[in-house]
Amino acid sequence: MDHFNRVRNILTEILDLDEQEISQDSYLVRDLDVESIDLLEVALALSTEFAIEVRDDEIFLRHLRTLIADAKAEGVDPVARIVETLPHIPEKRAKEMVADLGDGPVLKVRDLVDYVGHCCR
Repeated sequence: MDHFNRVRNILTEILDLDEQEISQDSYLVRDLDVESIDLLEVALALSTEFAIEVRDDEIFLRHLRTLIADAKAEGVDPVARIVETLPHIPEKRAKEMVADLGDGPVLKVRDLVDYVGHCCR
């Protein structure tokens, strides 16, 4: 089973959702109504399922807004800073995040999948 299906299985169990409700492009907070307590359960389940260390700040993009603000204040491209600081985030996705930030939390299911994939190399 690929990483996405395994992550989706974890999310369906924790969030009590149907598989069809979760796609790679589902926003965790905006679409799936994930709360902070759910994120703790997700982190634990991912850690167990994939035998990886889950760093909450990285996987859940907790400091993304600060990272972008600091990059802008330093005159550094925010996308480059994201990719440098969060190596599981591809450049294309980092660009989407920066453009989408005004609409609310940007964490998507694909970001969890990319984190797992990065950690399982």
